Amino acid sequence: MKVTISGLPGSGTTTVAKLLAEKLGYKLISAGEVFRRLAIERGMTLEEFSKYADENPEIDLYIDRMQKELAERERDVVVEGRLSGWMIKDAFKVWIYADPDVRYERIAKREGIELGRARVETKRREEIEKRRYQKYYSIDIDDIGIYHIAINSGKFKPEEIVEIILKAMDLAGGRVYDEE
Repeated sequence: MKVTISGLPGSGTTTVAKLLAEKLGYKLISAGEVFRRLAIERGMTLEEFSKYADENPEIDLYIDRMQKELAERERDVVVEGRLSGWMIKDAFKVWIYADPDVRYERIAKREGIELGRARVETKRREEIEKRRYQKYYSIDIDDIGIYHIAINSGKFKPEEIVEIILKAMDLAGGRVYDEE
């Protein structure tokens, strides 16, 4: 079965996706990790790279195409990324969210930066990405209606979220196919 894990920056998607893939014994494809790696390779912060990607559509198109192609080759895979739920068909789709202040604190800690800077940079990055997704794919990232479940990561530990996802997958059975 294919599973997508999506959410805004700092919501915990990468952590949950890693734990879920490990628990299921599935391969993990992480668009977020690719995006972060490309930023580091160019010596840019995530905000700087997000602006760069806004002016260079080939960045998003490359990451999204690669994610989709890799996922299509796998029978059982966890795919993590902001647009994974939109890009990967016939998957069990999970949206993870958290209060913005919780997300900003996580990002500040992860990036080793001041909370105020994390807040400003993340808000700017989200605005830029929201515009890009609409422009390139006509996707409204705020529309979570495509997801099977949405989980507040500010209320549950990552391991608990994995258990919730597994239970929901079990309850859904084979009902994961997208309607065309």
